[in-house]
Amino acid sequence: MSGERHDAWPLWEVFIRSGHGLSHKHVGSLHAPDAALALQNARDVYTRRNEGASVWVVRSSDIVAGDPSERDSYFGPAEDKTFRSPTHYTVPEGVKNL
Repeated sequence: MSGERHDAWPLWEVFIRSGHGLSHKHVGSLHAPDAALALQNARDVYTRRNEGASVWVVRSSDIVAGDPSERDSYFGPAEDKTFRSPTHYTVPEGVKNL
C-alpha cells in the first residue's frame, strides 16, 4: 500500500467495553484500510494500559443515525411513559452493574 494516503482509508468508530457486564463506549475514531487492521490499531491506540475487556470497530459509513432536527418525533412520545423510569425499580443487594 505504498503511496496510498491514509486519509483515503475508511473511517472506523472504536468502542471499548471496560469490564464484563458493562456497555461498550465510543472512545474515538481511526482510519484503516480494512476491519482487521482497524481492530489491531484500535487495540494498540485505545487499550494501551489493559483498559478493555472487548473492542469493537464499526465502519463509520455503516452507522445509521437519526436526524437531530427530528428529536421530538423520536423521543417526545416517551415522556408520558413513566413506567420506563428506573426510579420504579429496586436494585437487589450485591448488584454492581446494570
